[in-house]
Amino acid sequence: MITAMNVLKRIPLFASLSDVDLQNLTSLLRRKHLGKGEFLFQQGDEGTALYIIVQGRIKISLSRRLDNVTLAILCQGEFLGEMALLDDLPRSADAIAMEDSQLYVLNRKDFLSFLSNNGHTVYAVLNSLSRRLRKTDDQIAEMCFLNLSARMAKRLVELAETQQPEEDNPGVYDLKMSQQELGNILGVSRESINKELKILRNKGVVSTSRNSIHILDLEALKKRMP
Repeated sequence: MITAMNVLKRIPLFASLSDVDLQNLTSLLRRKHLGKGEFLFQQGDEGTALYIIVQGRIKISLSRRLDNVTLAILCQGEFLGEMALLDDLPRSADAIAMEDSQLYVLNRKDFLSFLSNNGHTVYAVLNSLSRRLRKTDDQIAEMCFLNLSARMAKRLVELAETQQPEEDNPGVYDLKMSQQELGNILGVSRESINKELKILRNKGVVSTSRNSIHILDLEALKKRMP
């Protein structure tokens, strides 16, 4: 059974804490359930909490009129909402459950109080924010300098590596997302995604079904990365 303390230990943000500090932090958490399609928060909402994903997937996205761009898909053990906790500004994006999800919630007031008493965590937060900023810079560079084939391969590998392979097919990874959702992540049309997936299907690298992309040959996909 996954306990709150076990979840916290796997999160880089809290990895340097002692068991005593982790236990104190665990006492501040509360649980939250989200149904598929339910918003955790929306752009412009007040930032009041840090969220840790225990089970499920949360999509972070930005909407502008008719356009929607997926910034990230976060899974078990990942966290979100830390920026609003630190700068006291409204949420900068939407967060929505892609499937039924369970989360731990850490209230802003409790989080800041905990930070003030744990110097190691302050450094961990800064390090975590730095990594996310670098990842954003990398994504911008990819859009400028890499073709769609390389960008798609890189993103599919990253998504596959966040989850376990299928039990009865150890080499197969099932990504539960539609072609439109993958297009939103890469900032291209569904038609462009369909064209690239057709190439990968013909090579036996992936297969597709309704709202799912199955990675059949992860190593072959890695060879298409930059």
